[in-house]
Amino acid sequence: MFSVTVRDHIMIAHSFRGEVFGPAQRLHGATFLVDATFRREQLDDDNIVVDIGLATRELGAVVSELNYRNLDNEPDFAGINTSTEFLAKVIADRLAERIHQGALGEGARGIEALSVTLHESHIAWASYERAL
Repeated sequence: MFSVTVRDHIMIAHSFRGEVFGPAQRLHGATFLVDATFRREQLDDDNIVVDIGLATRELGAVVSELNYRNLDNEPDFAGINTSTEFLAKVIADRLAERIHQGALGEGARGIEALSVTLHESHIAWASYERAL
């Protein structure tokens, strides 16, 4: 399996509901490095997994929808604990939608899997992987 990863970052504010979250139940900020990895068995006709420039641009567009926002105030996340794992899925699903719409080029339609990893720190991260 071939893969290409591109990176961006987001800065958000949010809070959690539930005792399991301890002090994180209060409003707090988080900064995440965001890695999006695109996978496919065979390279496209240009011998690439995906155009890195287009992948970078589309990841940037997806994270810009979340960047510098208090997720507690976003209608899409009303009543939801926006955990790192949950946000990885949101970003992956939004990228998958852009792939299906052709935003990463026709060759990207051959991408078979996508994973998104959000790095909370140098010692903790969470990922979500999905088929396309």
